[in-house]
Amino acid sequence: MLELRHIHHHWIGPNGQPQPLLQDVNLQVARGQTVALLGPSGSGKSTLLKIIAGLELPESGSVWLDGQDISDWPPERRRLALMFQDYVLFPHLNVQDNVAFGLVEQGVPRAQARERANDLLQRFGLVGRGRDPVTTLSGGEQQRVALARALITEPQALLLDEPFSALDAEMRDSLRAEFAQRIAEHGMRAVLVTHDEAEARAMASVAWRLQGGALVKLW
Repeated sequence: MLELRHIHHHWIGPNGQPQPLLQDVNLQVARGQTVALLGPSGSGKSTLLKIIAGLELPESGSVWLDGQDISDWPPERRRLALMFQDYVLFPHLNVQDNVAFGLVEQGVPRAQARERANDLLQRFGLVGRGRDPVTTLSGGEQQRVALARALITEPQALLLDEPFSALDAEMRDSLRAEFAQRIAEHGMRAVLVTHDEAEARAMASVAWRLQGGALVKLW
């Protein structure tokens, strides 16, 4: 179980005074479950995701993973994978090496990492594209590569921050269903940050709205 317990955080307002952003936020994400966080811009969704990832520290509260308090762990030790709307692929690496990157960084021999990357590319419908520059892929194909790169290291959880907002409507609809299927296949915990309720319903079994710094259950 991935858990947030009593998370409090503030931001500095235009008057220079602290303003509450997250107030006593509690959240649980089980293995194989996707939980959506909805809310308008500035409601604290992305900040909450950064707190889970260890990129930002809350003023109080804790992050737990499988019964262990990981609040003081650096991001690399938490083994959580983040995906953003801009893919953050490496333009100097081909498709195969983009997917293999995380394994190589963990010390897996490059040949073995590439073999596992090719297996994932085949499962993701990108057979024969491994040697292609990532710049030659469509937006949807680049997002598949980003997901494959995130999953290849078998992370403890997948954190998705508006992953499809840069794509056209038809591509968004297609990838929502595909991502939900891939995440379920891997038995992955996932937290989806979005402002789009249709996206949340397509991908998540549980959804919360951040409202006034607190979570309000939607379904």
